[in-house]
Amino acid sequence: MDIPAIRKLIASYLAEDVGDGDHTSLATIAAGTQGKAKLLVKENGILAGVSLAVEAFNVIDPALSVELFLKDGDPVKTGDIAFNVQGSVHSILKAERLVLNCMQRMSAIATQTHQIVALLQGTGTKVLDTRKTTPGFRLFEKWAVQIGGGVNHRFGLYDMILIKDNHVDYSGGIANAINNARQYLLTHHKQLDIEIEVRNFTELHEAIKAGGIQRIMLDNFTIPDLKTAVEIIDGQYTTEASGGITIENVRAYAECGVDYISIGALTHSVKSLDLSLKAVNA
Repeated sequence: MDIPAIRKLIASYLAEDVGDGDHTSLATIAAGTQGKAKLLVKENGILAGVSLAVEAFNVIDPALSVELFLKDGDPVKTGDIAFNVQGSVHSILKAERLVLNCMQRMSAIATQTHQIVALLQGTGTKVLDTRKTTPGFRLFEKWAVQIGGGVNHRFGLYDMILIKDNHVDYSGGIANAINNARQYLLTHHKQLDIEIEVRNFTELHEAIKAGGIQRIMLDNFTIPDLKTAVEIIDGQYTTEASGGITIENVRAYAECGVDYISIGALTHSVKSLDLSLKAVNA
């Protein structure tokens, strides 16, 4: 975990939510009131965000005490208690929505990723996330993919050369795009992998002929065409399939022999897992 980055994000979320004070809690609950709350699971899935919650409690109030019963990546069912948190009630309530928002979304992503990973067992194919993430929450969404058993693709625009359709079209074709990218890396003394997205067999052959790449993304290929494309590549490059792949057909795509399958829906269209932070009465 990148603790400084996590704490910086938590602080920004708190600034957005708390402003100049949680006036409801300050107005209704006496200063110094102590209490306990439990993180209640209300839906089956894979739990994620526990470590983040602990950091959030520490940032808000280091005096808060957290008792963990479950950890990130654990399967959970309705009625499970993930943890108890005890201390200042004002601090607990200040943390409540931040913790729930993060954990609910992270758990949803981990749950969906875990389902796909299970479907891919025995194929040798791994599931990748994408940059289709929520601005300001990417670190945690990609963390959740890892918790669910998936693999992170590039984190942003800076850590890989990924030549997609618009790059190809604007640069004048596959060969131009690849050659330009290779020259850029040489000129700027950068060591980044190059991946090229191809949309058809013509572009695939152009990419193989150009060379100097590490991965080929086969975008929106049908299952028969994907299998043929993997045979053409024949292990020369790492392969990735993307576009139109769902939980219903992911196994069939994997059985074509690709190394990776990227699915934007892992992060952009999940339904939050139902969790609650509930007061525990003495």
